[in-house]
Amino acid sequence: MSKYKFRKKALIILEDGTIFFGKSIGFEGTSFGELCFNTGMTGYQEIFTDPSYDGQIMVMTNAHIGNYGVIKNEVESGSVKIAGLICKNFSFYHSRYGETSTLQEFLKKNKIVCISDVDTRALVSYIRDNGFMNAVISTQSNPDIEKLKSQLKEIPSMAGLELASNVSTKQPYFYGNELSKYKVAVLDLGVKRNILRNLSQRNCYLKVFPHSTSFKKMSDWGPDAYFISNGPGDPEPLKNAINITKQILKSGKPLFGICLGHQVIALANGIKTYKMKNGHRGINHPVINLKTGKGEITSQNHGFAIDKKDAEKNKNIEVTHMHLNDNTVAGIKIKNKKCFSVQYHPEASAGPHDSSYLFDDFVSMFK
Repeated sequence: MSKYKFRKKALIILEDGTIFFGKSIGFEGTSFGELCFNTGMTGYQEIFTDPSYDGQIMVMTNAHIGNYGVIKNEVESGSVKIAGLICKNFSFYHSRYGETSTLQEFLKKNKIVCISDVDTRALVSYIRDNGFMNAVISTQSNPDIEKLKSQLKEIPSMAGLELASNVSTKQPYFYGNELSKYKVAVLDLGVKRNILRNLSQRNCYLKVFPHSTSFKKMSDWGPDAYFISNGPGDPEPLKNAINITKQILKSGKPLFGICLGHQVIALANGIKTYKMKNGHRGINHPVINLKTGKGEITSQNHGFAIDKKDAEKNKNIEVTHMHLNDNTVAGIKIKNKKCFSVQYHPEASAGPHDSSYLFDDFVSMFK
């Protein structure tokens, strides 16, 4: 008989009091965070290690999680960043070529509370209709439900929450080949490794700076261009990043921003941001490139967006990309500046590579 047949009961409590039940995957504990869902059919290891998910409990809509295990190089940071995991069918065994281990071992090593055997269709439908909300998940024996509800009320909303400091590097570091032709200074708000890989592959040597660094320290390195990364939380509290962006624009050097970096560039140009009801999280989001008229299937992960009306009325802004599902702004360009940004992830790890040309566009600015 399988040792996984009889597993402990576990529960999920939403901030409105709704309760869902499941079973524990192995690591005993209780975890709090904002509940969100990802529709990706693959790439769970990259999702779990993406710094942009810091402070969030992840619901995976794909029915099978863990079936291909985990492998060393398919990570976007040095550790698992999600606050917890909820799924339908969890695979304790895996089948894949190469040096792999089980997802269960990976999650237990990183002390991540995980619950399976959940009716994820019902859970996702509920938060899709009612909007994202905070939740608590617990795999502990005989949990005090009323106590958990009380503790959940103390968890702050993601709106107004600064989380970049949790995931940004503490010290500057270099990435890539120092003999590369170009130098790019990266402001790390929670950068994914595959973004660094994409830039490095295009003859760029990178110096990655902490979120709290100054523009002077970045510019003293003598970069050819600047990059502002993705990351978690609300962009509005990132006053230092916004100020750095303004100084980069004044310098005239090329600037590229992705996801949270896109929102920071918008704020630096007087465009408001707002928290979305559900956000975009998946690897099949359709975007239209307004300059070429071509559609792109994109990887996305964000709960905030920039205000469309603000962007369209700003004389210095050109809207370059739109999300076709809900008509939100997916990309902008600063007129008369070597600066552009997108709300989605052209490095797409995992996901389609329709938008990888954006890295080429960036490098062409300082070739």
